[in-house]
Amino acid sequence: MKLKILGIIGLVLLIINQFMITKGDEFVQNQQIDFAHWALLFGALFTISFTYIFPKNVFNTIATVLTIIGIIAHIGMATIDFAIWSFGDDYTGMTEFILQLKDKPSIWLPFMTVGPSFLFIGLSIHGWRFIRTHPIGSILTIGGATMIGLSAFLFSNKLFTVLAYTIFSIGLALLAYRKDKKMAEIKTEKHPI
Repeated sequence: MKLKILGIIGLVLLIINQFMITKGDEFVQNQQIDFAHWALLFGALFTISFTYIFPKNVFNTIATVLTIIGIIAHIGMATIDFAIWSFGDDYTGMTEFILQLKDKPSIWLPFMTVGPSFLFIGLSIHGWRFIRTHPIGSILTIGGATMIGLSAFLFSNKLFTVLAYTIFSIGLALLAYRKDKKMAEIKTEKHPI
């Protein structure tokens, strides 16, 4: 039960991060503490709980590896974002720093562009496993992850991103708290009413 709660807290923190980002760079830069990126860091870390919640099989192993790669990428992204935040209102220095990072594909690609998407791919694979038994949660998870990808690579609408994270999170929460028929039958046999 505690793992499910940690996972849900992680999802809520990721939504909070995205919501704070919608307020703009100036809002984030003017905070005394970089709450947006602390939420990102802890949100990503807490989502590792989902790798323990779902049943163990080959699907789960692949999803777990991808999820962990995505979490590592989110940790790197949060670290880079903390460094960017430290520039405060020195937008010239910040821009130079970002351009310098973009010139290093070995940093920019795994931590800022491609790497973080593995978190959503991995968690979506967990969700795909339940497409037949729990289609609503599964579709919301996969659809939300797809929307997150579209918002990151094609659209620049930040509210669309928050909506995508919310849909993704609702889907995963439904799957985390799913009622499996087999589990219900086992509990009924052990503790008849």
